[in-house]
Amino acid sequence: MKFKAEIDVMPLEALLDPQGKAVTNSMPTIGLPEITGVRVGRHVRLFVDAPSKEAATEKVELACKKLLSNQIMESYSYTVEEA
Repeated sequence: MKFKAEIDVMPLEALLDPQGKAVTNSMPTIGLPEITGVRVGRHVRLFVDAPSKEAATEKVELACKKLLSNQIMESYSYTVEEA
């Protein structure tokens, strides 16, 4: 079976986010001063061939831990669904 995973990787809340700060500081310049607290992360979509949703989820979790995120500086969340 084929499964699709949608993964969001974000900087930890306790850490500075220079990209987010730059975007936040630019909002008033484009007429959007009411937008604040921007955090910038990554979105990853991938497909997994696995015999079950549980097996696909295990593979996605492993990919997040070993490659897609730096757990010292980032958190991640994901969804897995049949493709």
